[in-house]
Amino acid sequence: MNNSADFTTNVLIVGAGPAGASTSIFLAKEKIPHIIIDKAVFPRDKICGDALSAKSVDILNRLNPNWADHFLADKNKSLACNGIQFIGSDNTALDIPFAGEGKQAKPTGFVSKRIDFDEQLVNLLDQQYANLATDTSLKDIEETKDGMLVTVMQNGQQKKILAKLVLGAEGRGSIVAKKLAGHTMDAAHFSAGIRGYYKNVSGMHEKNFIELHFLKEFQPGYLWIFPLPNGQANVGVGMLSKHISNKKVNLKQLMLDVIATHPELKKRFTHAVIDGSIEGWGLPLGSKKRNLSGNRFLLTGDAASLIDPFTGEGIGNALVSGLVASRIIKKAIEADDFSANFLQQYDRDLYKKLWTELKLSHYLQILSSKPRLFNFVVNKASKSASLKATISCMFDNVDVRKKFTNPLFYLKILFNR
Repeated sequence: MNNSADFTTNVLIVGAGPAGASTSIFLAKEKIPHIIIDKAVFPRDKICGDALSAKSVDILNRLNPNWADHFLADKNKSLACNGIQFIGSDNTALDIPFAGEGKQAKPTGFVSKRIDFDEQLVNLLDQQYANLATDTSLKDIEETKDGMLVTVMQNGQQKKILAKLVLGAEGRGSIVAKKLAGHTMDAAHFSAGIRGYYKNVSGMHEKNFIELHFLKEFQPGYLWIFPLPNGQANVGVGMLSKHISNKKVNLKQLMLDVIATHPELKKRFTHAVIDGSIEGWGLPLGSKKRNLSGNRFLLTGDAASLIDPFTGEGIGNALVSGLVASRIIKKAIEADDFSANFLQQYDRDLYKKLWTELKLSHYLQILSSKPRLFNFVVNKASKSASLKATISCMFDNVDVRKKFTNPLFYLKILFNR
């Protein structure tokens, strides 16, 4: 053992949320020992929309073929969801089932509070290869000739870990991203979100579709209502930070005002009560490319700014980044090469999987900020089975999503019947 370190490891994962936990589980499948730390003790809450898409389900199935039994067994902790409902500012609603809905026994998506989901995911860690340390927060990182010397506080005591590679998975405000990659907050590619849990919201979708309300008050952004078990609903708003700043918006008050005055929402929230408080958090969007690796480090999940600019989903891309990171880490260990040049393949591989989708989602984010055009698409799609099918495929097929960037697409739907 290095004299200056209390522990040594090839890989140190900072953060045991979806990005860090998935990386750990995939590394364990390759029989790669590692240390994974988290500043919290599970179960712990995480402010989020709580929705998991078909992309998340695909990675969960790779993590554990019996994922549905693990995550959906307790009906008090999860609720199956197979679609999205878009509601335009003119209150036109468009139901979009997830591709594959009704064609398979298992649901294509679900909703689960992060306090439950993240604990269930951590319980999948393979303790034979994963040394999990909770109540352990990262304080400092120093590169040495032998590796990254990481200072942590564990149960109130300072300790040092020497790692050949550090994986930043500690979410927004990641110390690894700030100190090693030089990431800073860019208001043009960052959203603010607030979330509250409500009881007794009426008029929920009969098939538990998640709802996205594109109201003019929040554009570019939306208000969401996601169904939860036990008659609860996750209700929140996401909006670009630069617009919040420019318009001096109090997001919490604006959400409460809209709920109280919007004709349809007012009816649905007549008997609704908040269960707890309304909490806020930041969403680093994947609408621009960033450096995701460097000498002896990788970034995953929110630490890598991978949140979808249009839907606001972060869990799916976090899980994908965990899969890609585990593959590159395995190669780096086999080659005994943790250099920035070698690890650059992580950026290439991850953006090859995600960038086209993220770029097109950024375009859709811009589209949603134009109420007339957005309402036009929603209205036409609500009356056209073929256009509805196109939009449904959009969530699983990037090539279909590209249609939304072509002006001819809107000319065609103008004459669609």
